[in-house]
Amino acid sequence: MIALGVLLLILGFLFHIGILWTVGVIVLVIGAILWVLGSVGHAVGGRRHYW
Repeated sequence: MIALGVLLLILGFLFHIGILWTVGVIVLVIGAILWVLGSVGHAVGGRRHYW
């Protein structure tokens, strides 16, 4: 999810498409939140860890 967010950010920046930039930021933030929650041991989606 983090990689997808970074990819969308890069594509949005290169092609000057604002919606890709916005979606990329949102996906990147959600991925980072899930990663942090999983790394501290909080179950995310029924799993103890999130990659």
